Formats: sequence, C-alpha cells, structure tokens
Amino acid sequence: MSPGKASRNGATVFLWIVCTIAQITSAADVTNALLNGRETAKMVERLEQVHQNVDAASTIFESARRVPFFREKYKAAVKPRDKFATGSAYGLELLNNGQSLEAIEQFEALEQLATTSKTSADPKSLEQLRFYLALAHFRLGEQQNCLSNHNADSCLLPIRGAGFHINPAGSRKSIEILTNLLNLDPDNLSARWILNVASMTVGDYPEKVPAKWLIDPKVFESQYSLPRFTDVAAGIGLGGMTLAGGVVADDFDNDGFLDLLISEWSTHGQLHFYHNNGDGTFTDRTKEAGLIGLYGGLNMVQADYNNDGLVDVFILRGAWRREDGKHPNSLLKNKGNGTFEDVTESAGLLSFHPTQTAVWLDFNNDGLIDLFIGNESGPGVHPCELYRNNGDGTFTECARENGVDAVGFVKGVGSADYNGDGRPDLYLSILNGNNILFRNDGAASGGKEKTGRWKFTNVAKEAGVIEPLNSFPTWFFDYDNDGWPDLMVSGYHVVQGVGDVAADYLGLPHEAERARLFHNNKDGTFKDVTKEMGLYKVIHAMGANFGDLDNDGYPDFYFGTGDPALSMVIPNRMFRNDGGTNFQEVTTAGGFGHLQKGHAVAFADLDNDGDQDVFIVVGGAVSGDTFTDALFENPGNTNGWIYLQLEGKQSNRSAIGAKIKLSLEDDGKKREIYHTIGSGGSFGANPLRAEIGIGMASTVDIEITWPASGIKQQFLGVETRHLYQVKEDSDKIVLTPMKSFTFKKGMAGHVHHH
Repeated sequence: MSPGKASRNGATVFLWIVCTIAQITSAADVTNALLNGRETAKMVERLEQVHQNVDAASTIFESARRVPFFREKYKAAVKPRDKFATGSAYGLELLNNGQSLEAIEQFEALEQLATTSKTSADPKSLEQLRFYLALAHFRLGEQQNCLSNHNADSCLLPIRGAGFHINPAGSRKSIEILTNLLNLDPDNLSARWILNVASMTVGDYPEKVPAKWLIDPKVFESQYSLPRFTDVAAGIGLGGMTLAGGVVADDFDNDGFLDLLISEWSTHGQLHFYHNNGDGTFTDRTKEAGLIGLYGGLNMVQADYNNDGLVDVFILRGAWRREDGKHPNSLLKNKGNGTFEDVTESAGLLSFHPTQTAVWLDFNNDGLIDLFIGNESGPGVHPCELYRNNGDGTFTECARENGVDAVGFVKGVGSADYNGDGRPDLYLSILNGNNILFRNDGAASGGKEKTGRWKFTNVAKEAGVIEPLNSFPTWFFDYDNDGWPDLMVSGYHVVQGVGDVAADYLGLPHEAERARLFHNNKDGTFKDVTKEMGLYKVIHAMGANFGDLDNDGYPDFYFGTGDPALSMVIPNRMFRNDGGTNFQEVTTAGGFGHLQKGHAVAFADLDNDGDQDVFIVVGGAVSGDTFTDALFENPGNTNGWIYLQLEGKQSNRSAIGAKIKLSLEDDGKKREIYHTIGSGGSFGANPLRAEIGIGMASTVDIEITWPASGIKQQFLGVETRHLYQVKEDSDKIVLTPMKSFTFKKGMAGHVHHH
C-alpha cells in the first residue's frame, strides 16, 4: 500500500536526517527500516554509527580495517627489527582478512629479510613467522577447496571422501614447511596438529605422516556407533557463509514449522531470517521481515515478552571488544505479520555494554518474563543487568537493588530452580574469575510481593561450583533424570594455542582449562563428576546446546569449538548421554567433527519428523574467517517421542521455567524423564516447544508444574509420537496436527552472505 503524500514527505525528511548523521552508505537500509517503524530506523542509525566508528588500532577483530593501518606502519619502519615486527603484524592481518596469497608473499619477503639481516629477528620470532607461512598456505587450501568447492564432507574430522582437497597445493606446501619446523623443534605441538590436519586434506593421513609426529587415529574414534548425520544446509536454502554469530530456532509465524533467525557479529554483519516453507526448503525473508540494517550480534535469546502469543527475540552485541564494544542490544518485537520491529528504546532496554549472554526468566513469579544480561567487565566496569517486566511492554532495570549487579567478564548465564524452592536461580560463567551461583531467596521483606525488591545470594563457593576459573558456555539440565537440575560449564583457556588441544588428545601435560559437570546433590550443593562421566577434556567451546540425538530421553550435547586464531582448527564435538551413567564421544561417528569455528548451536526438529536435527553457526571472529553454516539432519531411530507446546496464563505465556515430568514404561522398565521449558544452553537457542524423546514407550503419564501459579496438571496414558498443546488454565491436553516433510537435498547451490 502506498503512503499518502504527507507521509512520504515526512519519511523523506527523516531519511535525509538519518543518512546525514550516520553517514549511512546504503539509504535502502534505512528506507526498509522506516517501513517497519521509526524506532527500527533509529537502531539502524545507531548500528551504522558503530560500524563507522570502528578503530582499526584497537579493534583486533576487524582485519579489513586493520590491513591498511598496518601496511602504513610497515612502510614507515626503517630499522630491520622494526621492519620485521611490523611486517609480521601486517602479514597476519592480511591472513586474518582472507588475503592468503598476499600474506604468503609478505611472510616470504620477511623470511628473506631475516636471512639478509641477522639483526631483524630472533630465532623464536623466525620460527613463529614460518608457522604463519605454513598456516597461510593451509588457509589458502581451505579457501580453494572447502569454501570454493564446499560439500557435506568438507572439513569434517577425520577428513575423507569428498572432503579431500581437489587442489592440494596449499596443504602440500604447508606440510613441507611444517615438516622443516618439526625437524628443528619436535616439541612444537601446534605445528604437529596442523601437519596432521593438512595431511588429512590430501589423503596422506595416517599412513604418510611420520610416526614420530602422527596423532593416532584411535584418539578420534567414537565411543558409540551413532549413525551419520549429514549436513544438508546448502541444498535447502540455508548454509550461508558467515562469521561468528547466534541462532534461534522457533516458530515465529505460528504456522507449525520452525524457522531460523541467524545473526553475525561483525559490525556490518546482517541479521537473517530464514522462513521454513514446510516443503523441505527455507527462504531468506530478511528484507520482508524488516530486518535490513540490523547488524551485529554474537548471540540471541527468545521469549514472548509481552504475552501476545508471538515469539520475540533479544540480540546481544559488543562481546569480546571490551571498551570498543559498548554497542546497543536489540529487542525485536514480533508483529505477527511476518515482520519484526526494534522496540529496544521504548521498552526501556537500551544500554551500551559489551555482552553476548542473557537469559529470560520470571525471577519474581509474577507471570511476566524478565531478562538478565551478563555483561563483560575489563578494563571498564560493566555490571550485569536485570530488567523486570512491567507488564505494559516496558522493563525496569533493577540489578543493583536485587543484588545481581555482578562485575566480571561474563561469558554465559543459565537459569533453573536448582534447589527446588519454586524460584528460578542464576548461574554466571566468568572468564578469568570465580563463577557465580545466585540463589533466589525471594522477596527481600520475606513477604510475597512481586514488584518490590528481591534478594539473591551468591552461594557458588558453598555449592561447589566456582570452577572452572576460565569458562564460557554453561547450562542447567537433568542429565540423569532424577528430577534435579545438574550443571554443565565448559572451560575456555589455552596456553600453547592449538598445541594444548593436541596435548590433550595425545595425553601429554598442558595447562589448558577443562570442562566441568556438576551433579546436583539435592541439598543445595553439587558434586564434580567430570572425570567419572568421561568429560575431563580440553573442549575449548564457544557455542553449545543440548538435545536428544536418539530419543532415548537422556540429553546429549554439542560443543562449537575454537577461538579467533586461524590455527585453532579443532573439531566441534558431540557427546551422547549413556543413560545418565556417562557421556560417550560420538563426534566422528555422527559426522559432527567440523574443523571450522563453531558458534551458536540449536537442537530442533526442523522437518517435523520426530527427531531433532542440529544446526550450528560456523565461522570465526576475524574478517576473513568465514565458513558455511551447517544443518546436520537426524537420520532417525526406532525410539518414540512426544512434543508439548505449553501456553501460560497466570505464568508467562512462553511457559519458560515450567517443569515437565514424564512417567513411562520403556522396554519393560518404569522410569521418569524431566524437562524444563527454555532455550537450552547459553550460546544458541532451541525452540521453546518441548521436544522430548521417550525411548520405546507407547504411552506416557504427564505432569506439568507451572512456575508462577504452582499449578500441577496431570494427563494419564497419553499416546506418543504426537504434538500436544497444553494451556495452564485448562484441564485438557489437545492433539495438534504436525505436518512432516523431507529436506530437498538435491537442490543446487549455496546461499552465501558475508
């Protein structure tokens, strides 16, 4: 519908103002935003200003900006040692920006400088330079093969079949340089790791890798014969080429099919909305959804914040950038017509702190979903934020008055009622510091008032959950189905870079941080069961989430791994829950060992066929470290399932925090399965509908406990392999039709964006 003349004139003036102030390069971005509301256009303006204000000298991830900066420093250097140092930095920025050929030329020129001027570099610096040269050839091989000729086997450890490089020149040259390095320094574990991976890409692994440097294939073997999950993203309209980012899998238009919202953390990384067509394909409807110009965001979390029956999304920005990361977050209101509107400022959520982690919870059980944001302090002070939902579409910040304005480099937050008192608690994963467990002690006065001050107490030390001291993703889940939420926290610290990961696989000593799994003792404390559950490993995880790969009713989990260094090509790792007794690594068996950087993860039944598929955002932090996202299709199994869509009335409409207990008979044995409504891990978001595997049971008894009201509902003898809707104010469980389909794997081409 065309706007009237007055509207057109007003919009034209506003567009001119926005473009002038923000120096926006594309007026179409703002035009699109204006069509979906002036507040959206204002956020587009802010984000464009963020992009324009990037400081090449201090923002280490924006390699595209840093290349000319370091080129000039290199040209200005006169002394051989200064020339070598600035030239190395320039070459590394070229490599990080994806200019691998130029980086190779630069590193070779510096190597020549070192041979003609003995004062230009010490032996360690020269060794590092040669490692960079090997890495540049290796990366060139990835670009010419895994990216240009991408297929379902590309970069899956151990590389085989179609994953072998058609053009082996890059890897061959890398192997040659790394071999020379190892002859001089046999203890260089980073060189050893890349040598083994490069040898995989050309089919030389393991037979042609010298025994003294071989990483035994046995260390990569799976502990359970899970069937292969095939990456089908590129053929169905997904598989965009991205940097690091977030993902939310949910039904945004209530048509019964799960859609995907995918962010990219670059200051010019466009948010993308992929609509599930219900026929095996997805369509990019970013423009139609009114999202053009909404850039950035390393992570996202979803909830129906205004209880209107539509899933809304909160985008988190500025992570890792420290004082340069004071970027605005975004609350996207789902308008129900296929579009979103940025309502951050009018909702009272506009703030400027570096962050990537948040969780929705109804901390005061008033039926309105609240928002906790974990901010990153250091060197600046950025306290965490708690926004209380006012029930009128707005929020009030109240972290300090409630005692949760923690200061730390917060990388993950999770929420659960860990002590069974009916109030949601908070866990904060902190990089380089003690983790925090905020016990929710209720109204500060001891009464039941819900709008006043509430009391939270940090009991992490008493509960035994302050470690690991360098951590990243975290979540609560009931891994052994005893009715009490347990806690997973992944370590995130290496000293030797990728060499520490190699050391862990090889059983050699290292100082890297390992993961922790804490079992709930049911008395307010936890027990560290990491070693006995087979998880005392260097995972080095960023993205992570949990789901049920084989519908046995026990939650499994997938870690997206890596860090900004291009040398950190390590497998993303999948662990299967063996009946709550231990976790089995199934990375290679299931085909999940993607070697590129893994970020947000979502377990979701995207084809509605009764088993959960796994989506992961793939791509690194620096400008040139892009890769195609992956959707691993679940091949299916014989176990059953039941899906529940809950709708709160007294409780928040999303039913976040509602507890589900399934009682069933599985293969002749009676047992229980527990599930709490939420989006899963702290980096990546599962759908809010409960997708629960139930083993071989044909019927289940269901008990639902609602968070705000405390109402308990029971439904007995419910048939499985169906989707049901349950409302808090109803005594009925309603069978809901669910159309399944098959992914159209034969479709040609990728949908690349960067």
